[in-house]
Amino acid sequence: MAKEKPLTQNDILKYEIAEELGLTDKINQTGWKSLTSKESGRIGGLMTKRKRAK
Repeated sequence: MAKEKPLTQNDILKYEIAEELGLTDKINQTGWKSLTSKESGRIGGLMTKRKRAK
């Protein structure tokens, strides 16, 4: 059984944005690799936007 690494600030932000976009069910069922490039890009774009705002 592999140990899970602790979540970074980026990981936490990524999960928060995915939840806001309604993608958490999809991620929990099939993993991050199942997201389309459009969905992944949207998450990345919003992460960048929020980091710049801080």
